[in-house]
Amino acid sequence: MHFPRMPIEAESPEQLGYERLRFNLTESSVRDRTLGELGLDLNALTLCYTDHLGAPELRALIAARAGGGLVADDILVTAGASAALFIVALTLLDKADHMIVERPNYATNIETPKALGCDIDYVDLDFDKGFALDVDDIARRLRPTTRLISLTTPHNPTGVSMTADHLAGAVTLCERSGARLLIDETYRDMSFGVPLPVAATLSERAISVCSLSKSYGIPGIRIGWIACRDKDLMNRFLCAKEQIGICGSVVDEAIAAHALRGADDWFTGNGTRLAGAFGVVEHWIAGEGALEWVRPDGGGVCFPRIRADARVDVAAFYRALNDDHGAWVGPGHWFEQPDRYFRIGYGWPTPEELAGGLAAISAAMKSARR
Repeated sequence: MHFPRMPIEAESPEQLGYERLRFNLTESSVRDRTLGELGLDLNALTLCYTDHLGAPELRALIAARAGGGLVADDILVTAGASAALFIVALTLLDKADHMIVERPNYATNIETPKALGCDIDYVDLDFDKGFALDVDDIARRLRPTTRLISLTTPHNPTGVSMTADHLAGAVTLCERSGARLLIDETYRDMSFGVPLPVAATLSERAISVCSLSKSYGIPGIRIGWIACRDKDLMNRFLCAKEQIGICGSVVDEAIAAHALRGADDWFTGNGTRLAGAFGVVEHWIAGEGALEWVRPDGGGVCFPRIRADARVDVAAFYRALNDDHGAWVGPGHWFEQPDRYFRIGYGWPTPEELAGGLAAISAAMKSARR
């Protein structure tokens, strides 16, 4: 397999150097937390191998939060959601297979199937249709060789969630066709309203992927998971994980379990912070005539675009934004989209950084007008 370096990784703030970024609006998570903030003493922890599936207590905590009858044995802990997505693709797809994936999307959902050489159909989400999922379009693309349908909700980078009917329709398609349904639920805990059911609770054909990176503000511990009620398939996922890294980090899993035990308290304050930041972005968009957006309903990101009639030189906009203002966003090419689209992460910056970054976007667009 050959993996090209993804722009979203090569141009990430951790690669560019955080010291270069005065206003960082590229992040798709909430603000990172310190180990001290968690109040966890790890001095007595034995640094041994852990259960290859993941620590039993951690898996039980994940299953309990998912609900819907999932149990610890329905969970496989992985090194972040990215590793979970890699394991699913590696296990289910080969060159003779076909998959369907929505686009734009987080790059791993697309690049790993590409590297495996399978045949891919893209369901392109349309800004002018509210980035809404078209289940009928998926149905038209099904083939006898379709092994996987890959969807995300709440969606990255748009922040748009599928409806309950969309999710039920996708589950039905997989049960009828024999394909598997992969739902990337990384932002489920950041849904604005009541989140959709965890897909894995709805059918044995469904696979849910999630992590603690985005909603919990602890991406540095690299904890994600796969949830699925198909025991044989979960064993195949475990076999792949064992070849990649045997088991997870006992340190990471101990921190993850502690964070999950305190999830309710964390999300009370986190939801308030996110709502406040979203309100700032919504107010700014309403007054920024050069931009248009599809209002998100989940996550900590949005995906506006520069209006075609705004007469903004897009390349000049990014130069001004980065070089003159020290502000950064996630440009459209991170998601195989034109660069007049860009992702704003509003959950990570402080209120002062968010306000400064939004002002920088407005100033950069103004200076780049033809």
